[in-house]
Amino acid sequence: MVSLVPSIRAVDLTKRFGPNRAIDRISFEVGAGEVVGFLGPNGAGKSTTMRILTGLLSASSGEAWVAGRSVAREPAAIRHLIGFMPENNPLPEDMRVTEYLRFRSRIKGLSRKIRKTRIDEVLELCDLKHGTERKLIGNLSKGYRQRVGIADAILAEPPIVILDEPTIGLDPHQILGFRQMIQQLRGRMTLVISSHILPEIEKVCDRSVILNRGQVVAAGTRSELREVFSPGQTYELRVEGSLSEVEKRIKTVDHSLVLQDSYREPEGNVRRITFSSNCNTNLVPRIIESLQGPDLPVIQEIRIRRASLEDIFLAATKRTWKEGGDPSAAPRDMEEELSE
Repeated sequence: MVSLVPSIRAVDLTKRFGPNRAIDRISFEVGAGEVVGFLGPNGAGKSTTMRILTGLLSASSGEAWVAGRSVAREPAAIRHLIGFMPENNPLPEDMRVTEYLRFRSRIKGLSRKIRKTRIDEVLELCDLKHGTERKLIGNLSKGYRQRVGIADAILAEPPIVILDEPTIGLDPHQILGFRQMIQQLRGRMTLVISSHILPEIEKVCDRSVILNRGQVVAAGTRSELREVFSPGQTYELRVEGSLSEVEKRIKTVDHSLVLQDSYREPEGNVRRITFSSNCNTNLVPRIIESLQGPDLPVIQEIRIRRASLEDIFLAATKRTWKEGGDPSAAPRDMEEELSE
């Protein structure tokens, strides 16, 4: 059990590659024991930021701290505090899973007394038992390689774990196992997870930090982000009857209700209709009341749809493109720079 669960703090971090800024004065904080999603489109600066936090890359300016220690001034100490799995995780194909984890445990400084116990724990946690632990890494599928990378990252039970795209290549059963693993690690470690699979981030993370064009464009819980990027309510109705009559009646409920979408189902006179409103009050009872009476459309179903993390992500990044101009001028991430 980890006795110290630290936080991460970044202030005005900037990284330049020639004339381009991969990240531009970004600031954020990850609280002790939190599970935080690190999101952004390709080239947003996620991988660059992660490499700076792990001491693998130096910032051009600004500063970052891990567990109160300066990343720039104490990079060696930082590496013992962070378990890191990069997106393209280099693994030796000619080593067996258990052999590799033994090798990594020695590098990470685990004592001989606890090595076997700890390796058994991570094999169980990452579902790498039942014969998989004896296989050559080169013979494993992409999904199992991801599990080996995660097992390596958490092997020494570091207080902070940073996982870059950990669910790439995982099938639905493996993704479910990943969620369960995160739940078991919650509170024991501070977890930062970068992913393009937003529904997974939404399910496992306490908060999200969203980057675009090398800058932090949003940070907070889903409720906090919804208040900024998707205030109000969205109502989805399944109605039998005239669309024009439904729209006319619903507009009497609240002037802010606006028709967003409508389509007719293949059979019958049933439509699915979506209205949005900037009013945070629950208008469902009033909408139902407005359609009560003979010869009026019949509501078969009505529900409030709250903005998903994907909706918030699209709204936050879209706002940045509008404010920042031409998307082609966006700063490129470090991996793109190095590939040229």
